[in-house]
Amino acid sequence: MSDPKKPITIHVDADACPVKAEIYRVAERYGVAVIIVANDYIAVPPNPLFSRIVVDDGFDAADNWIAEHAGPGDIVVTADVPLASRCVKAGATVIGPNGKPFSEAAIGMALATRNLMTDLRAAGQITSGPRPFSAKDRSSFLSALDLAINRLRREGYR
Repeated sequence: MSDPKKPITIHVDADACPVKAEIYRVAERYGVAVIIVANDYIAVPPNPLFSRIVVDDGFDAADNWIAEHAGPGDIVVTADVPLASRCVKAGATVIGPNGKPFSEAAIGMALATRNLMTDLRAAGQITSGPRPFSAKDRSSFLSALDLAINRLRREGYR
């Protein structure tokens, strides 16, 4: 049983996140805190629910900060598969900017695919990269974030 007093917090791996505006809108509607984590200054709307953490330029500094602070009752928004894996293992709900949830069951395949693509690029194979971000991705993300917040609230988080 979760601590009924623990608030839901959305942690955003923000450097390349295409859905920050959507996160702010949903967070305001539900009264949920948002922490934007990045290596550089990113403007955050003036709202006491929203805060910014600027980490140093060290390798994976933003990822490390998020992984150390996210846990049960938190939502992490990232496209970074290794970060998603760390956060899922810590008990956080993890959603990609395209709305795809990362789960314990699916994270192994996502890591394997990422590693394979990295190896192919290192071997000189030409890969197409990710498809362009679409309106459908944005809509899927909004639905996934809404579902995640409502599920956490049913579990006793606020």
